Amino acid sequence: MRLDKFLKVSRLIKRRTLAKEIADQGRIIVNGNKAKAATNIAVGDELKIQFGQKLLTIEIDALKETVKKDEASELYTIKQEEYIKAE
Repeated sequence: MRLDKFLKVSRLIKRRTLAKEIADQGRIIVNGNKAKAATNIAVGDELKIQFGQKLLTIEIDALKETVKKDEASELYTIKQEEYIKAE
């Protein structure tokens, strides 16, 4: 599954176009490598996503084409959430 589609389906990012923009800015890292929107992801991959001053580390538990809003959080596990100091 494409990275931008996963981020939308899992509701980590609201829109797929926004997920693409964030990936193109180099703010998403998959298994230690900077990722583009078209990067294929698999179950067990680790994602680091930078949201402004927050760095979120998650592990992918499942991949589905569509999910209900209540089930979206079952697609991933949050491993770490840290705040970055502004320089």
